[in-house]
Amino acid sequence: MTEKSNALGAFLSARRALVTPKQAGIPEVGVRRVPGLRREEVAMLAGISADYYLRLERGRDRHPSTQVLESIARVLQLDDEHLAHLLTLVADVPRRRRPRPRKETVPRGALTLLDSLVQPAFIEGRYFDILATNDLAVALSPGLAVGGNQLRDFFLDPAQQEYYPDWLAMTECFIANLRQAVGTDIDDPRFIELTGELSLASPTFRQLWARHEVRGQRGTAVRFHHPQVGELVLHRERLSIDGADGVHLVVYHPEAGSSDADKLSLLASAGLPHAQRSHEAVQQPNRG
Repeated sequence: MTEKSNALGAFLSARRALVTPKQAGIPEVGVRRVPGLRREEVAMLAGISADYYLRLERGRDRHPSTQVLESIARVLQLDDEHLAHLLTLVADVPRRRRPRPRKETVPRGALTLLDSLVQPAFIEGRYFDILATNDLAVALSPGLAVGGNQLRDFFLDPAQQEYYPDWLAMTECFIANLRQAVGTDIDDPRFIELTGELSLASPTFRQLWARHEVRGQRGTAVRFHHPQVGELVLHRERLSIDGADGVHLVVYHPEAGSSDADKLSLLASAGLPHAQRSHEAVQQPNRG
């Protein structure tokens, strides 16, 4: 049974492997052939039968109660975001097949806003494709040019590890956010194409993807090792764009008066940012 057909079982199995007996507060008895907790240990700690838990992992029972799932979540030490994801995997609400456009589009107003920004900024799609950008973002990182894909570059371009000193932590964040953004909509062609390519080409991606981490992106500080100006730290903000599901505006900005601000000014000294975008990125206004 594949992850697609048994999303609940794949999630439970992956998260079970990440909790040690010591973390769960039980003695580590006997030789353990797999990492993490055994199925019967999860069942015991959650107050359910081992046979019932086995049915859940094997996809034979797809309708556990919220109370059972919350008990299992407590044992697996899931935070609120992971619990919310778990609940979506067994929701009784029928999934509506939402037709997706072949190209993600950006509202014209968001492009106008991007044009006005003097900070490095770009617009990314649901799967971290760069739909529009400004010159300062590309000067900061060539991977932020229109047509690039951040997730693909992180795993398949060796230069990214030198460019981003916190490369591993950033890849973990991207993967966890992808899990949350996709949810149960794992039959989307772009999702299949991207994760399939990365699974074949990158052992690191396969390892991190198998952990089933789920987490939204938040404002954070990002370190760059830039070949011209050296190391600098910028704050990263990711803002939703109204009317464009899954599309976000990302802005990098320094602390005012800092050496990072001075280095960013050096990058910008060649001229003010000028927005770039693919032809498909522009969403035309409605004409009634």
